[in-house]
Amino acid sequence: MSENGKKTEYQKLEEKLSYSSKNIWKETDQKTRKAIFAWAEKYRNFLDTAKSERLTVNWIRDSARKRGYKDLYEQKSLKAGDTLYAVNRNKNIALIRLGTRPIEEGINFVVAHADAPRLDMKQIPLSEDTEIALMRSHYYGGIKKYQWLNIPLALVGVVITKDNKTVEITIGLSEDDPVFVIPDLLPHLSKKIQGNKKSTEFIEGETLNLVFGNIPVKDEKIKEKVKLAVLERLHKEYGIVEEDLISAELEAVPAVRSRDVGIDRSLVGGYGHDDRVSSFCAVMSHFDSTSNERTQIALIVDKEEIGSDGPTGAKSLFIFNAVGTVIEKTKKNCNDSFLRETMQNSLCISADVNAGINPMYKSVHDESNDSKISHGVVITKFTGSGGKYSANDADAELVGKLRWLFNKNGIFWQYGGMGKVDEGGGGTIAKHFSFYNTSVIDCGVPVIGMHSPYELISKADLYYSYQGYKVFFEQA
Repeated sequence: MSENGKKTEYQKLEEKLSYSSKNIWKETDQKTRKAIFAWAEKYRNFLDTAKSERLTVNWIRDSARKRGYKDLYEQKSLKAGDTLYAVNRNKNIALIRLGTRPIEEGINFVVAHADAPRLDMKQIPLSEDTEIALMRSHYYGGIKKYQWLNIPLALVGVVITKDNKTVEITIGLSEDDPVFVIPDLLPHLSKKIQGNKKSTEFIEGETLNLVFGNIPVKDEKIKEKVKLAVLERLHKEYGIVEEDLISAELEAVPAVRSRDVGIDRSLVGGYGHDDRVSSFCAVMSHFDSTSNERTQIALIVDKEEIGSDGPTGAKSLFIFNAVGTVIEKTKKNCNDSFLRETMQNSLCISADVNAGINPMYKSVHDESNDSKISHGVVITKFTGSGGKYSANDADAELVGKLRWLFNKNGIFWQYGGMGKVDEGGGGTIAKHFSFYNTSVIDCGVPVIGMHSPYELISKADLYYSYQGYKVFFEQA
């Protein structure tokens, strides 16, 4: 400022020409803050329910039905304005709102994934050692193994029985449920076996075993008395036998509820922000969007944390086939050329989280190119690693379009990459969705402590991610 309190010409020029993201809390009024905090409560309720990809899809499907969405595959014909859902193997769900323009002119997609790093139970998981029943696991996705020790864990998933019935298992999420724990070695005895090893080495994957029981059956003729007692209880409560566990999908997830973090309650701590925060914002923005001339689809996929393979991953043809079904039911026929044209003319936000700058580990970040919490939804042109390997690298036109939309509608946004060059990196489903020749860009919430059992996000970023996706659905 000059001596008279007015901006100098160069200050005005700097303001006009330079880029810097803005702290949302500094820029918003009390009314907006109230909306931000109210939105965070809705998200926390979702996060505490949607502890797995199956539970996430169940929550979305139930919410869609309450809002009048119909099953795509049960409809004989479709028209503009119809709202629909399509489910794939109880692990994918697509929400669809048909626009007034011909579908071949393109669709606005917001795509997120519902899976999160966790511990999957092995297919023959039960064992007994030193009169303790153990559930043996195989970790899923990129985790730091030591973070999963000595924390309360819940068990969620399904078991398919010998007579082909599905049994749902949820133990540890209710306050009066028991929980499970993987015990660490006490510091008094850990010097030789752990002390001199790297953090990636001192916990072996085969030691990630949940303590599952300790009371034996009273029969000296039985060798593994505690294991049998556990099997007996599982049979009484769920009707399952040990062989049924071979056809089970059971996940150990943190048995902790989300909480406000910070004396000002500005943050949300919880398990599964990556990527259920994006799933929540994608779905809710679809529910709340007004009709656009273009068709709008929110898609939730599975298996992103392990490469997006399989029939429920982003590499599958589920969404390609679902769009084909929409075309068939609106135009009475669908050929391959018509479907490919539709996908080619579409735009997609790959809704995935970004690595927010961690103040304890700033050395791994490029502060001018990485995201800060509470500075808004993050636009990421490319991910990948080692020379942009395995990245989508969005085209400049799409980056510009998203900037224009967000700026025009007052959406707080920032640019963010994934750390310094050669420091590491990561990927998203963007590269897989671009297989359809659809223009795709990554855009999501910055997270601190990503892939840990208790990640941190800002309530402000959460709110403006939802608002940003809504603008994209309505105006892109």
